[in-house]
Amino acid sequence: MDKITSWLAEHDIAEVECLVPDMSGNARGKFTPTDKFLTQDSRLPESILVQTVTGDYVDEHNELVDPADTDMLLVPDPDSVRLNPWANDPTAQIIHDCYTRDGQPHPISTRNILKFVLEKYKEKGWKPIVAPEVEFYLIKRNLDPDEKLSAPVGRSGRTEKTRQSYSIDAANEYEPIIEDMYNFCEAQGLDVDTLIHESGTAQMEINFLHGDPLQLADQVFTFKRTVRETALRHGIYATFMAKPMEDEPGSALHLHQSVVDLKTEKNIFVDDHGNENDSFMYFIGGMQEYTPGFISFLAPNVNSYRRFTPEMAAPTSLHWGYDNRTTGLRVPDSSPQGKRLENRFPGADCNPYLAIAASLACGYLGMINKVAPSAPYQGDCSKETITLPRTQEHALNLLTECEGAAEMFGKKFVKAWSAIKRDEYEEFNRVISSWEREYLLLNV
Repeated sequence: MDKITSWLAEHDIAEVECLVPDMSGNARGKFTPTDKFLTQDSRLPESILVQTVTGDYVDEHNELVDPADTDMLLVPDPDSVRLNPWANDPTAQIIHDCYTRDGQPHPISTRNILKFVLEKYKEKGWKPIVAPEVEFYLIKRNLDPDEKLSAPVGRSGRTEKTRQSYSIDAANEYEPIIEDMYNFCEAQGLDVDTLIHESGTAQMEINFLHGDPLQLADQVFTFKRTVRETALRHGIYATFMAKPMEDEPGSALHLHQSVVDLKTEKNIFVDDHGNENDSFMYFIGGMQEYTPGFISFLAPNVNSYRRFTPEMAAPTSLHWGYDNRTTGLRVPDSSPQGKRLENRFPGADCNPYLAIAASLACGYLGMINKVAPSAPYQGDCSKETITLPRTQEHALNLLTECEGAAEMFGKKFVKAWSAIKRDEYEEFNRVISSWEREYLLLNV
């Protein structure tokens, strides 16, 4: 706490946001005056870890957490201390780790799941390196859920109607918003790099510098809050839905992954001559073999599976290839030390802690079990047969059958995740869509 205490005093902080990432990757927590934060333990009900995205509690609640709805202990991570640049008074935001009452890391905390996976790498003398790329849409304020989403008005007074991939002028339409976003990111120490205009209308992508997986997950978690807040200040919304509009591409959270030796800091994916080695091939093989079982962590919501559509810039099968953006697993051109694999399966709607943990878990299992990959794919992979799950229910069935998920994440977490996501799926299934009313009402 000495480091945190000094930082709070240096910045004259009046209030602290005690944050915990929930299952959806959103912030739960409490506001605490600084003097109380420094003198009292922080706690939250552990039941918040088993809430669905609609705010309901799963039927298995009493099997997963204490039926008495007891508190869990929160421990602040000094590496996650940041200013809240949009608060009216000097405010800090600090991400906390969750512990049970007996002092053990809480098995249903999503941040702990990533730490569990990273510990397995550490035991082998390895350290993963990741670099996320996060896509999102800026959209006009939408107060009616039945109304279709659309792009907001830009500086020109007009809205986008055509594809504007990598357009500088199209991105500049939203320059005031982007400038505020970058200012907020800088104030929080987020390692954001380049921004591009993606192919969707008012769709952007921000790249993060490569680094430690836990720190990058914290940054993506913080970045999502930042972008939403920035958009609201300009009278619009920002959304990380995987597929917010039917005629526009989905939004992804691509993950570049490499692994270095803890002692030498050398990339373990290449040999002494800079050539790809067995470890790299096994990592790719693991991604192919285990991604179906872990896919619900990369595509966590009912909407996520709308993104896996041919001709919409999203993967639909488990192929890999060299510098091939039509495959789900891409090996970018790089130097030997930068040898890495890009995972293009995760949607922007994922919990960054779980998506990074799942992706690294698949590669780890591939290296441990020496899983050989298929041959690299040549050409346009979007023409191939769709082999990814197309529904949340299918993905959860694959998770139940995946022994690797229970091994890497723990049986209790897998049970909790499955219970939450099955409840969400059943909730969604009760809603009759406009498509059904349009085409089935009088025609069947």
